Amino acid sequence: MSAVPALRIGTRGSELALWQASRVADLIRRQPGAPAVELVRIRTEGDARADIPLWQADGRAFFTREIDRAVLASEVDIAVHSLKDLPTTLEAGLALAAVLEREDPRDALLSRSAQPLESLPAGAGVGTSSLRRRAFLARARRDVAALDLRGNVPTRVERLAEGRYDAIILAAAGLKRLGLERRITAYLPPEQFTPAVSQGAIGVVTRAGDPQSARWLRPLDHFATRVATLAERSLLRRVEGGCQVPLGALGRIEQDRLSLYACVCALDGSSSITASGDFPLAGEAPAAFQRAVELGERVGGELLARGAIEIIQRQRSAVAVEQP
Repeated sequence: MSAVPALRIGTRGSELALWQASRVADLIRRQPGAPAVELVRIRTEGDARADIPLWQADGRAFFTREIDRAVLASEVDIAVHSLKDLPTTLEAGLALAAVLEREDPRDALLSRSAQPLESLPAGAGVGTSSLRRRAFLARARRDVAALDLRGNVPTRVERLAEGRYDAIILAAAGLKRLGLERRITAYLPPEQFTPAVSQGAIGVVTRAGDPQSARWLRPLDHFATRVATLAERSLLRRVEGGCQVPLGALGRIEQDRLSLYACVCALDGSSSITASGDFPLAGEAPAAFQRAVELGERVGGELLARGAIEIIQRQRSAVAVEQP
């Protein structure tokens, strides 16, 4: 009998990316009869372009394109991503085979003085790589300074410790996965800092029509996370946002209902637009998935109808002017 070919997992080389890929590998290995699993590190444009703020990056798939194309070229079998980095429309020939159970989706503040956001002194420097966080920070505290912050999660935490910033804002999920949650000063409420679409979720991509890979990934797919992130990603696709747009959205399941809340905020914090909706989770999974997509489209449409398009267009023009 011939041996089952090893599954090759494409991943970025950062500590958090390797944690996520290793988590997927471990869940595959636990299954009876599972194949050997190998991690293949792939450098992405986002890793190479550490010289510019993420919000100035041209286009999407900044951290995923090279890995997904390695899947298409059969250089690896599956790709593991932070789902928030994955474009809402995948390249032809790819499929989102699994979405793992979500970690805490909130943003977290890390402060050198252990002071929460509302207690930071005027003029404090707060580091972030996210346009969304810059906008919500300006809305919450217009008297503090948003400073660019790049690097992997441990590097960002170290730069705070070195005194380069008074505080930084990071995803709680990455901190928890790397055992750094003790450094968190405060969790930022989703209504104040609405999370990035799919923040805290891990997505696994395969070639469409690859039953061998899909067989081992199907048990990893988490229904509640899949349906919530489907709604969020559908909203993002409707609004046509990206790293250059200060938009957050969060789907949550409570008492057998899926709710979706979203917010678009002007970069200077001067205005923001919110929309929300929900529906009961009933019936088989395919029906729930379809209704989640429809919910995202409906809430996204409400954002646009309430004036989000003006904020988005104004921000895109500003980003175009600031491009290096």
